[in-house]
Amino acid sequence: MKRVIILADGEFPVHPLPSSLLREGETIICCDGAAEKLLSTGVVPYAIAGDMDSLSKELQFKYKTIIHKSVCQDTNDLTKAYNLALTLNPTEIIIVGATGLREDHSLGNISLLSDYGANLQATVEMWTNYGKFIPIYRGGTFRVKPGTPISFFALENGLRIRSRGLKFPLDDVIFDSWWKATLNESLGDSFELIYEKGRLLIYVSFSNTIE
Repeated sequence: MKRVIILADGEFPVHPLPSSLLREGETIICCDGAAEKLLSTGVVPYAIAGDMDSLSKELQFKYKTIIHKSVCQDTNDLTKAYNLALTLNPTEIIIVGATGLREDHSLGNISLLSDYGANLQATVEMWTNYGKFIPIYRGGTFRVKPGTPISFFALENGLRIRSRGLKFPLDDVIFDSWWKATLNESLGDSFELIYEKGRLLIYVSFSNTIE
């Protein structure tokens, strides 16, 4: 499996799980605003992507061989980094540092995750310092540890989902507001979502894991 890590310019990873991705020699693409933070830890990324408005001229010169500059204003730096990641033909992309510091950036980046995940070239997840967001588009069975805190966010109004293995079943939930299926919990070592099609984000606390 070829994994690419994207580091965005939000809250820098400090939790052991996301921070380990930056220490283990993975292929890392930095958004320009995050590059100085990563470099200060002694890690040099594979590439730096963005419009370079947040990277000093000194660092732009020093690392010019790994800079991929795009001044397009129709996409943000995270999307520029994601598009660059796709050129490496990965099978897995994990985005870190995309939330925190500014709530508007956090919401925008989380919403983009569903668009990124629709590309069948690679699976995409977003890891924060507290948990991870996983985009899905159809039902399935997901393995977790018993008692895992889980929330579900539908990005399509009126989505109907049946479930098994959750403390609060989703069968009667009408997903017309984001809060409708938050703060749930797994009962056993797996849970099942039953629906045919629709964009859904699963949030899983780092107190446990999901597969």
